[in-house]
Amino acid sequence: MLQFDAATTRLLEDAYQGSDVVRRRLASLEALAPRPGDTVVDIGSGPGLLTLELARAVGPQGRAIGVEPSAEMRAASTGRCAERDNVEIVDGTAEALPLAAGSVDGAVSLQVFEYLPDIAAALHEIARVLRPGARLVVGDTHWDTLVWFSDDRQRMSRMMAAWDGHLVEKRVPEILPALCRDAGLAVEAVRPLVFSDTVLKPDGLAAMMMHLMRRYAVDNGHLTQALANAWFEEQRALSRDGRFFFAVVYFITLARKV
Repeated sequence: MLQFDAATTRLLEDAYQGSDVVRRRLASLEALAPRPGDTVVDIGSGPGLLTLELARAVGPQGRAIGVEPSAEMRAASTGRCAERDNVEIVDGTAEALPLAAGSVDGAVSLQVFEYLPDIAAALHEIARVLRPGARLVVGDTHWDTLVWFSDDRQRMSRMMAAWDGHLVEKRVPEILPALCRDAGLAVEAVRPLVFSDTVLKPDGLAAMMMHLMRRYAVDNGHLTQALANAWFEEQRALSRDGRFFFAVVYFITLARKV
């Protein structure tokens, strides 16, 4: 799993405000459809961008709770939401939410479930804190959908295999509906969100992933620094030459507590 230290937090802070991640975040917000006065929880809230948007949506009579295990991310989100009286940022995980049973009108979790060691336990814990009829929105990438062009297919395969190593589960959207049902959550929709680029956008998913993948592969001994740098620079060159291609599918699963 990636460790969100200060350097990683700064990188993600920029990328999370880019067009691709904004699109992903707003699609999840739309699926949750929070109402004025609701209490909503952002599970794995990261730098607090979605938590802040939830706070706006529920208004001053509502409450937005960001649950985040990383101290660096909690500090970033606390600063971002400092002027909102209806926001609370707390330490916790999806498997152990610091919330009372039946106290939440809606829960959302973006790009978190792929890191959970026990998704089933997390869903049961989320179901515990949801009120009857409350919604859960889970957004995660299905990493088997990742397509990324390279002239050096062997090197690209090594990089993608290395990236798989940072995941606990790469097929979250595929296995989630059955696990939701087992936890007493009725799945109402599974919505695909396709990202496809022929240009390496500075604020896009591919650019963010390139930085994270290079660092992860080197730090964990999957590739040498020279090989990882060559992979990174090839992608920049492909974009300059008009030969760049990147595509991946993100899925938004909407469920409701029975």
